[in-house]
Amino acid sequence: MTTTADHTPEPVNNPEVISVNADPSVREHQALNTEPARKDGRAVNGNVVEFRPGTTNATDVVHAEIVDEPAKTTTQVDPVPHKPSWWETVGDATARPLVASWLLSAEEFKSRAAFLVRYAGHTTAFHALRVPVYVPAALLKAPGALVRHGARLRNWVFDAESKPVRMDARERKDFKEYMALREARNDTVRKRMGPVMLAVIVLAALVYLAVMFVAPFWNWAAMLVTLCLVGWFGAPKDKPVAGRAVDSAKAPRLTSAMIEDALGALGIAGINQAIAKGRGIAFPSPIMRDGPGWRADIDLPPGVTAGDVIDRRERLSSGLRRQLGCVWPEGDASVHEGRLVLWVGDKDMSTTKQAPWPLAKPGATVDLFKPQPFGTDQRGRWVPITLMFSSGAIGAIPRMGKTVALRELLLIAALDPRAVLYAYDLKGTGDLSPLAAVAHGYGVGDDPEDIETAVVELRQLRDELRRRAKVIRNLPEDVCPDNKVTPALASNKELGLAPIVIGVDECQVWFEHGEYGDELREICTDLVKRGPALGITLLLATQRPDAKAIPTDISANLSIRYCLKVMGQTENDMVLGTSQYKNGVRATTFAWSDKGIGYLRGEGSDAQITRSVYQDGPTAKRIVAGARKQREALGNITGYAAGESVDVEAARVDTLADTLSVFGKGEQKLWSDVIVARLAELRPGTYGKWTPANLATALKPDGVKPKQVWATDPETGKGSNRNGYTRDSLSTAQGNRK
Repeated sequence: MTTTADHTPEPVNNPEVISVNADPSVREHQALNTEPARKDGRAVNGNVVEFRPGTTNATDVVHAEIVDEPAKTTTQVDPVPHKPSWWETVGDATARPLVASWLLSAEEFKSRAAFLVRYAGHTTAFHALRVPVYVPAALLKAPGALVRHGARLRNWVFDAESKPVRMDARERKDFKEYMALREARNDTVRKRMGPVMLAVIVLAALVYLAVMFVAPFWNWAAMLVTLCLVGWFGAPKDKPVAGRAVDSAKAPRLTSAMIEDALGALGIAGINQAIAKGRGIAFPSPIMRDGPGWRADIDLPPGVTAGDVIDRRERLSSGLRRQLGCVWPEGDASVHEGRLVLWVGDKDMSTTKQAPWPLAKPGATVDLFKPQPFGTDQRGRWVPITLMFSSGAIGAIPRMGKTVALRELLLIAALDPRAVLYAYDLKGTGDLSPLAAVAHGYGVGDDPEDIETAVVELRQLRDELRRRAKVIRNLPEDVCPDNKVTPALASNKELGLAPIVIGVDECQVWFEHGEYGDELREICTDLVKRGPALGITLLLATQRPDAKAIPTDISANLSIRYCLKVMGQTENDMVLGTSQYKNGVRATTFAWSDKGIGYLRGEGSDAQITRSVYQDGPTAKRIVAGARKQREALGNITGYAAGESVDVEAARVDTLADTLSVFGKGEQKLWSDVIVARLAELRPGTYGKWTPANLATALKPDGVKPKQVWATDPETGKGSNRNGYTRDSLSTAQGNRK
C-alpha cells in the first residue's frame, strides 16, 4: 500500500467480487468501497470481500507499485423490477363463481332439496315417536333444573363472582380496597334485587289470578307444560332429554397448515428443503368448499411435479388423517407441471351413496348422438359420455368393475330403440346376458364355435361398413353435408344407417387367437378407423391392457378411454394414451377398495376421475325389458334377439373350391348357369337359390370375374358365348391364396 502526500492510504489494486444479481446501486457501492476487510473474510461495514489464495489481506502494509488495470464491468442479467398494473393483474385473474356451484346444477340442487325433505321428515318422526318418553323425563329433570337455576339466580343477585376478590383483600388486610369492593358489591346487589323482586311479585300475582279465575284443569296443564319446558331446557348438556335423530361425523376443515404438514411427511426432498428454508408451499387461490369436500390449488416447489405427490396418495391421506377414498390429488398441466389440485371429500368416494342413474327410470330413452350420464365425479356430479362418432377401450385388473362399466355402456346403447347391438362375453361368465334380449349378435365364451360365429358376424359388419360408405358417398350434400351419419339419417329406415354398437369383454381372446386373430384384428382396426363416421362404435374391454390385448393400430384410434386400477405405467398409458402417466394421470394410484372408479377420457377431453354406475343383473334385465318394449314398437327386434341363428356352415363353405370341384374331367370352361346348377346339386342347403349374380359376388374377393366363354349346350348340342369361368383362372386364384 502506498501513501499520498497527506499520508492517506490508498487501496491495494485487488479486485473485489461483485454480485451480478444485486441492485445496480449496490454494485456501484461495492465497486467504489475502499474500506478494509478483516482477515477472517467477514464484512466490514456491510461490504463482502472474497479472499483468494495468494492475495494480500487489505489490513497488511505492502510496498508495491500501483498498476492500473482495466476496470471489470458487470452486466444486468435480471429483468428490471416491474410492478404489474391493475389492469394486468385483473386480466390474468380467474373469476370466482357468482353463486355456489350446486345452485347451477339441477341434479345437485334436487339432491340437496330431497335430502333436506328426508332429513326433516325423519327428524320429526323420530322425536314424535318418543314424546311419551320425553314428557316423563322432562318432568323428572324439572326439580333439579329449578334448583340449579335458582342457585345461579341467587349467585347473580348477590354478586358471588366478586367474593374471591373481596376475600383476597381481607386476607391482605387492605382495609381501603376491601371497603371499596364491598361498597361496589352492595351497590350491585341493590340494582339487581329490584328487578328480581318485581318479577317475583308479578309471577305470584299471575299464579294467584290463575288459581282464582281459571279452571283447575288448565292450571294443572299449564304447570305440567311449564315443568316440561324447565326440564327440557334446564337439563344438563351431557344428559339432554331428547336424543339425536341423526348421527353425523363432520369432516374437519381443510387448512393450509394441514396440507403443508401432509406434504412434508411424503419424503419428497424438494418439498422438505423448501419448508426448511421457510419458503413453504404456495397457494395461488384460497382453499374453498367444492361440492361435498374441499379444493386446494397448490404450487409445489421448483423441481417437484404433481406426479411425485400423486404417486404417494396413500401417504398423503395418512398425513391428512383422512380415508384414502377421500383424498384425490390431480395435476393441472395446463398451468405447469408443478400445479397440484387437491380435492378432499367429506366421505369415501367408493362408499358414498351414488345418486340414482337417470337412465334406470322406467320408459327412459336416449339419443346416442347426444351426451348421456355415465358416472359421477368426486363431487357427485354426473359425467356425460357420447357413444356416437367414437370407439373406446376399458382397462383394469380383475375385479375392479371393468365388465360392469362395459355393460353400462351397452345398456345406454340399448335404450336407443334405433341402435343395433352386438355383445360378446369372451370371459364366459354371462355378465352381458341381460343384453341378449335386445342384441342382434350375442356370444358368450371362447369355444371354437363361439369364435367362429363371431368371425362370421364381424365379416358381415365389415361388409355393412363398406355398404354404408357407399350410401353416404351417394347422398346429396344438402342431406349429408359432413359425409357422416347424422341423427336424421339414422332415423331413416330406408337408408339402413341406424347406430351400431359392439361391445367385447376380454377382447384379447380375439386378437390372440391362433386361427382367426389376424382377421379379427384387421376387421376391428377397420371398424375403429372408419366406423365412427358411419355410425359404428366398437367398445373393447380387457384385464391385460398391452399391445397384444389391444393392438396399437386399434388403440391409437380410440377416443373414449376408461382406465380403472392398473399395476404399471405401460398399462396406464396403453388405455389412457401416451404420456398420461408422465402428466400425472395415474390409474396405478387407485386402491383395491376403489372399485368402479377410474380415469375417463372422453372425446378429446382431459382425464377426470369418474365412478361408473353399478347396475346388478336383475336391475340390468329390468332396464333391458323396457328397452325391448320400445324396440318392439319400432319393429327393431332382429338377429339373436329375434331367435335368428348365424349360418356358420354357410360361412365355412369355400365357393372357389366348390366351383372348381364341379368341373368335370377334361372340362376347361363352364357357363355360370351350369356352375350354379351343379353347385345346387352339390350343396342344396347353401346354393339351392343361387343365381349367376350370387356366384359372381362370392368369387369377386378372390379376384375372379366372369367373362365370355365358348361352350356347347349339352341338351341342344349348339355352341355359343356366355358369361362363365375357366378352370385356369379359378386354379390361379386358388394358388394365390397360398
